[in-house]
Amino acid sequence: QEQLEESGGGLVQAGGSLRLSCAVSGRTITIFTMGWFRQAPGKEREFVAAVSWTGRNTYYSDSVKGRFTVSRDNAKNTVYLQMNSLKPEDTAVYYCATDQTPFGERLQADRVYWGKGTLVTVSS
Repeated sequence: QEQLEESGGGLVQAGGSLRLSCAVSGRTITIFTMGWFRQAPGKEREFVAAVSWTGRNTYYSDSVKGRFTVSRDNAKNTVYLQMNSLKPEDTAVYYCATDQTPFGERLQADRVYWGKGTLVTVSS
């Protein structure tokens, strides 16, 4: 059974950077689209970023485009989220996600497997 373990969250000042990692076990990520969602207090979980199984395409929400970069290292079975120019509104629990089916292109929240999440807090 696949397991996704996030790391790299923490407290950072506005304008700072963090890099999240998601190590996957129980499945080889090579043929699966991978990505990140987040959930802020009192809000619904929302899509943040995804990288297609080919690695050729990346997708971002409008709120993070130009500031966040998603990438994958298939040899390490790991996906990353580099977050720059962080804002207080980026404060949330960040969840790693993997598509349930292979060879997909985008992630949909009702068709992914989840990690347990890592908390990112951005102070003003």
